[in-house]
Amino acid sequence: MADDDYSFDLDAAGLRVDGADIAAYVEALAHKLELALPAQTVVQRRSKRFMSREKVVESITVQMGDHRYALRLDGHRVQASRGKAVRDVTIRTEALELDDWVRALAGELSARAAESAEARAALERLVG
Repeated sequence: MADDDYSFDLDAAGLRVDGADIAAYVEALAHKLELALPAQTVVQRRSKRFMSREKVVESITVQMGDHRYALRLDGHRVQASRGKAVRDVTIRTEALELDDWVRALAGELSARAAESAEARAALERLVG
């Protein structure tokens, strides 16, 4: 496949952010990441209400090489960041907007896809 085939289009992935739908967006994103990158993705969920069996995403963490992508949902507010680690010690963390976080993660995965069949398959699961 050509590099163009690995571009991550939020519309194609069926993910659109709208203030009221932020929880649904994060839930869909968590589901896609869990399927595409099961070994690198940790999703923490909590009960939607007291004594409820229904769970909602609280945070997503994706480890990609030296970068750790973290996303935390607090009500209708999302905090997204990317940290750089050296020998398991985070030396730098930068806050990102949600769209920038998704693009940075997809960009890193695209770069890895050029080197690895496993990463290429993960990217196809993410955008397909």
